[in-house]
Amino acid sequence: MSNDSLANLLKEERRFAPPAALAAAANVTEAAYAQADADRLGFWAEQARRLTWDTEPTETLDWSNPPFAKWFADGKLNVAYNCVDRHVEAGNGERVAIHFEGEPGDSRSITYAQLKDEVSQAANALTELGVRAGDRVAVYLPMIPEAVVAMLACARVGAAHSVVFGGFSADAVASRIQDADAKLVITADGGYRRGKPSALKPAIDEAVGKCPQVEHVLVVRRTGQDTAFTEGRDVWWHDVVARQSTEHTPQAFDAEHPLFILYTSGTTGKPKGILHTSGGYLTQAAYTHHAVFDLKPDTDVYWCTADIGWVTGHSYIVYGPLANGATQVMYEGTPDTPHQGRFWEVVQKYGVTILYTAPTAIRTFMKWGDDIPAKFDLSSLRVLGSVGEPINPEAWIWYRKHIGGDRCPIVDTWWQTETGAMMISPLPGVTETKPGSAQRALPGISATVVDDEAHEVDNGGGGYLVLTEPWPSMLRTIWGDDQRFIDTYWSRFEGKYFAGDGAKKDDDGDIWLLGRVDDVMLVSGHNISTTEVESALVSHPSVAEAAVVGAADETTGQAIVAFVILRGSASETDTLVGELRNHVGATLGPIAKPKRILPVQELPKTRSGKIMRRLLRDVAENRAVGDVTTLADSSVMDLIQNKLPSASDED
Repeated sequence: MSNDSLANLLKEERRFAPPAALAAAANVTEAAYAQADADRLGFWAEQARRLTWDTEPTETLDWSNPPFAKWFADGKLNVAYNCVDRHVEAGNGERVAIHFEGEPGDSRSITYAQLKDEVSQAANALTELGVRAGDRVAVYLPMIPEAVVAMLACARVGAAHSVVFGGFSADAVASRIQDADAKLVITADGGYRRGKPSALKPAIDEAVGKCPQVEHVLVVRRTGQDTAFTEGRDVWWHDVVARQSTEHTPQAFDAEHPLFILYTSGTTGKPKGILHTSGGYLTQAAYTHHAVFDLKPDTDVYWCTADIGWVTGHSYIVYGPLANGATQVMYEGTPDTPHQGRFWEVVQKYGVTILYTAPTAIRTFMKWGDDIPAKFDLSSLRVLGSVGEPINPEAWIWYRKHIGGDRCPIVDTWWQTETGAMMISPLPGVTETKPGSAQRALPGISATVVDDEAHEVDNGGGGYLVLTEPWPSMLRTIWGDDQRFIDTYWSRFEGKYFAGDGAKKDDDGDIWLLGRVDDVMLVSGHNISTTEVESALVSHPSVAEAAVVGAADETTGQAIVAFVILRGSASETDTLVGELRNHVGATLGPIAKPKRILPVQELPKTRSGKIMRRLLRDVAENRAVGDVTTLADSSVMDLIQNKLPSASDED
């Protein structure tokens, strides 16, 4: 990262102190950092006592064979018991665990006592279908309560679940079922999306046709649409689960017993099966949910808007919140169905106090207009969270002002599928927050920024984000491929986990994430982050959202190409394009000026809201566009490609 470029990005000077009332009653105070610094392992041993163990662990960390960690290895527990039964036994059975809001407007509230019964029935059904401890179960479901029940039922019987996002193609599902060697698949006839039923079962039928080891497909009836059934293999959830006993005795498993495999994209094209185990993962998921959101289980209503198919859904819909006895909202559909105020209608209906969503969603809400959230009562909100990618300062400020009423602290969280739980984030009762910065490693976490030679950079410097000590919720390996685990995460910097993300420190030593290192462009010998340029573009009043890629260029190595969505009042003109280029130049320096800026109606996004920059790079380099099966709307790419011939290459 060039020094000039860094200096420009570090100009953010707005600061927001924690609300006094929240700080006075915060779950976690500044003292937690000192406690963890003084005795990191002792700190995590104390957090493990948040859980209920059948056999209390006496050993915190075994790091005798790095990078293969064992946390609380001599302890035994049942993860589902920790998420459900113990709350009922403590007298909280009537507390609502999940307020489910279906996209068509149907809703139901499930108490912890009801959830315990449903999970027990599902566990008995899995046993009847031949699932045993150590087996793998693939889950391909919409955002319905049965997804949570299915995951907890797997955990209850000791089978590792592999949840596959409901937007993936049959081939993608098949490859994941095959890699995990799953013997059972849990799916649904479909789910509701953008106002109509969206079928899921046909993709499973096609995928399972390539997976002879699958013995049964357990199908939830959600939409009621016609569904093909294979006799002897396919069984209805309402037939098999509903007739089971609500009594099921959970078995204790070793803390290192596999809990789930979650597949993430690999640079080789073959997905990586990230393996998480039980005791350490649940300890950190529960602790971070308690600390970062300042959760008060008796009074808070929490809503994480992620999909169950991503790690955010695992850690901060299922395991963290339920381990803490939280009441949460679970929403099935999209934020613009049946209208663009749907999210705020849900917040108002349930009195949501803690909201955790993605920068992509926030920028979309910005684009739709300030007047939409203004129509709803959002006064119940007290903590706002951001997850999934770096959030640009202007979106951060908009989120605080228009959703948080200029009173709610924002916790901008950095973590990954591989880390399992949050690693870097402000604490809402402690941190003076800075728009756009994740700021500081959480208590018990060791993170820093290093240069190419693995030397820690000084304050004001940029480089690569690394983790220097093991943490409880860390991935244990890549399923079936220990060598790939070592090569992917531990080979770049000796003794350090390399996250794959670029980062920088500001003058206070706070951390700013710059996105994936493959999203760092090398322009005339200067490293320029796509995030920097995107933030500069979005800070212009005419731009609602931006995505930036580096395209091969004979002269400069890479040229910066920007795709922008204009705000409703702005119109596309050559003058505006020139103005935007100059705005980026004034903000970041002339080297960061995009060579080409293309105003577009939409950006290519997955159904989880992530921008597929790989496809934009294909367009920018005039290549055939790659696989679009994971896009929410593949027609977006046709619209973008049709714009390209009219684009001018400006100097």
